[in-house]
Amino acid sequence: MYPNALTQLARSNPFSAPLFTLQKVEEPSQSLVADHGPRKRTLAAAAVADSDVSCEFGSKKYYALCGFGGILSCGITHTALVPLDLVKCRLQVDPDKYKSIFKGFSITIKEDGMRGLAKGWAPTFIGYSMQGLCKFGFYEVFKVTYSDMIGEENTYLWRTSLYLAASASAEFFADIALAPMEACKVRIQTQPGYANTLRQCAPKMFAEEGLWAFYKGLVPLWMRQIPYTMMKFACFERTVELLYKNVVPKPRAECSKGEQLVVTFVAGYIAGVFCAIVSHPADSVVSVLNKESGSTAIGVLKKLGPKGVWKGLVARIIMIGTLTALQWFIYDSVKVYFRLPRPPPPEMPESLKKKLGITE
Repeated sequence: MYPNALTQLARSNPFSAPLFTLQKVEEPSQSLVADHGPRKRTLAAAAVADSDVSCEFGSKKYYALCGFGGILSCGITHTALVPLDLVKCRLQVDPDKYKSIFKGFSITIKEDGMRGLAKGWAPTFIGYSMQGLCKFGFYEVFKVTYSDMIGEENTYLWRTSLYLAASASAEFFADIALAPMEACKVRIQTQPGYANTLRQCAPKMFAEEGLWAFYKGLVPLWMRQIPYTMMKFACFERTVELLYKNVVPKPRAECSKGEQLVVTFVAGYIAGVFCAIVSHPADSVVSVLNKESGSTAIGVLKKLGPKGVWKGLVARIIMIGTLTALQWFIYDSVKVYFRLPRPPPPEMPESLKKKLGITE
């Protein structure tokens, strides 16, 4: 009924069933012959010329610098948006007092002055820097690891699933690093008089509830951040691909570094809007959970109700859209600055074209 090549691809597809076997594929171009140098990893497409990069794609140096880019992109952007994040959190936990974004800003300034808008900056900077290290660094690691597991052809055919799996795996570990500082941040921002600084807040929380105080919001954090990150990376990767294919009037190779960074920013903002919508209900639960000692995720969810979990969505869309665009821009800029390999959007491998009978 179907061509034999397509049937074979379907059978070897690792996403088609819970149980699957991996088949070894001979790739002569990746041999370890001395004349050709060491084996190069290829993911979706070849990286730029060796003379233009400072390290090999998939090397330890590459992963380390990607992690550093993650620290800068997440730490700087989240800290810069602390005032908006503070008002958003207060909208979620006390909607009767803070009825809108503008009301939230005016009440906060009236009660605490301009300095009050910066409450929670220290745990924000530390926590999201650690999260960025794990999120971006591990994403690159898992993307290459999973690609090597399923092979070049399946990497192209199932690239969206690859992005989703790699980003979810990375965020699982990133949230473990983030959780303690996120708990401190929310407590400082949403409980006036509890503590004004991280040095006051952390010891007080530990004395009252022990280590559990810092990790009781971890599961809701996973519920918020893992869907958010999956959307952030998968939507960004596919949006970049579509922009170069349908919007940008020339191939990526012909675009300057500045033009490529503009595409990165636009794709990041589009991804950020979807991220905010997907993750907002869980974000509302996390905010209330970290404010009220002894509360549980199920209890908070029942208390908020279907409408309550969407409070503060407009503020979050503005914040996350801007945040995600800036994060991708900074991350890609770090790659440009350190001359890291930046593979172009994926193209169908030649071996797959032959199997499917596609000719140029």
